[in-house]
Amino acid sequence: MAYLLGIDIGTSGTKTVLFDEKGNSIASSLREYPLYQPKNGWAEQDPEDWWNAVCGTINDVISKSGINSADIKGVGLSGQMHGAVLLDKEHKVLRKAIIWCDQRSSAECDEITNTIGKERLIEITANPALTGFTASKILWVKNNEPEIFDKVEKILLPKDYIRFRLTGEFATEVSDASGMQLMDIPKRCWSDEVISKLGLRKSMLGELYESYEVTGKVHKQAAELTGLKEGTPVVGGAGDQAAGAVGNGIVRSGIVSSTIGTSGVVFAFSENVSIDPKGRVHTFCHAVPNTWHIMGVTQAAGLSLKWFRDNLCKDEMATADLMKIDPYILMDQAAEKVPVGANGIVYLPYLMGERTPHLDPDARGVFFGLSAKHEKQDLLRAVMEGVVYSLKDCFEIIKEMGVDVKEVRASGGGGKSKLWRQMQSDVFGTEITTINSSEGPALGVALLAGVGTGVYSSVPEACDAVIKVVTRQNPDMSANSKYQKVYGIYKQLYKSLSNDYKELSKILNDN
Repeated sequence: MAYLLGIDIGTSGTKTVLFDEKGNSIASSLREYPLYQPKNGWAEQDPEDWWNAVCGTINDVISKSGINSADIKGVGLSGQMHGAVLLDKEHKVLRKAIIWCDQRSSAECDEITNTIGKERLIEITANPALTGFTASKILWVKNNEPEIFDKVEKILLPKDYIRFRLTGEFATEVSDASGMQLMDIPKRCWSDEVISKLGLRKSMLGELYESYEVTGKVHKQAAELTGLKEGTPVVGGAGDQAAGAVGNGIVRSGIVSSTIGTSGVVFAFSENVSIDPKGRVHTFCHAVPNTWHIMGVTQAAGLSLKWFRDNLCKDEMATADLMKIDPYILMDQAAEKVPVGANGIVYLPYLMGERTPHLDPDARGVFFGLSAKHEKQDLLRAVMEGVVYSLKDCFEIIKEMGVDVKEVRASGGGGKSKLWRQMQSDVFGTEITTINSSEGPALGVALLAGVGTGVYSSVPEACDAVIKVVTRQNPDMSANSKYQKVYGIYKQLYKSLSNDYKELSKILNDN
């Protein structure tokens, strides 16, 4: 029996899953690590935490499964996108990685736009300059920490730093590299023009591969630390969203995914490069060769619910611990008791600024409509609904761009909640399905590893072999009617508050 390993280096933790060639999960392991926020709107992580979690989880799954590691035919890497890992000449990490949700680089976005030209930048990179992307983070270090920037020899994305630690190779692949804003997206290669104009060197970046291609092999030291067999192939893998899309079977036209992880993403397959001229959604290379994807992103989807849990649900967490269940199960039960519309509370999920559709790093979270009659469960329901409204923002723009939507597949941690899936069905007004695996990115990159090592002939063939729809939830159109009215208020609230967000940001920055 051939086995495949999928490693997903996420924001809250790393999850490693061992699959057989039929896509069955044989063993899995998760290890969490901290997020550092030294200032309001900043977000950093220590790459050594990722590596320790990767080593630990690989050892865990090999031990749990009892298999011979020589039977693992390939390794696929998925990771949180956009993070900047900076290495010196000795290949040591120079500073904590500035990760995807960090919002400090708005001035650098203006610098990128002015240097490249707004239209030319979108023509090459398919996106406007954003604080979430890697290029602006690199320039922030260049502008604010020149003593560190002067030592930079290599710039890697989170999963590609793990690749280096596993194989010794400096490499990346097209789906994750698309989010660095240093690629020519239509041509699927590094952009010499953008790189040189931003004062960078192409030698700082890894060799660029398609997502299924073998990029290196596990070296002796990594084999000793992880339990993998020396020489095990490691393929390109994918950024977490493209990986999750492969793991959900979003490899053909007509199928769209709605993912609630730390961030929230609506993801659509495209056979051609299709660019939103307003820059509200992102166009990146897909993990399927010679295809692209359109992606709307909300920064704090699952993060909003986790924030609520950690700060306001201590009792539920303690009870869940005693019952040996997930606290989110108790939270779902509480939210289910509240009617559609959360008894008049509207939540804006902008805890880390926002990408789609506002491109506003200064936006912040809001509970609107609070009164003395409201209870914690009303706030909880409002958080869940607000996240779905933010996904609807993404969904509506993608439909505006002419994307054919025949089926919406729910995934991510939020996709496990029947209540949250029903909210999506009711708000979108469409059927929501789930598939036979909830492993998302880990499964996606395991399938890519299978393609790269000859277990499957192509990415669509791999998905056809292992992915099946197992649940379907249809919209309640009376709920949809009420949600549409509340959604109108939700959209208006941002317009009303956008200037206030900027003023508040100025006050905070003055301090």
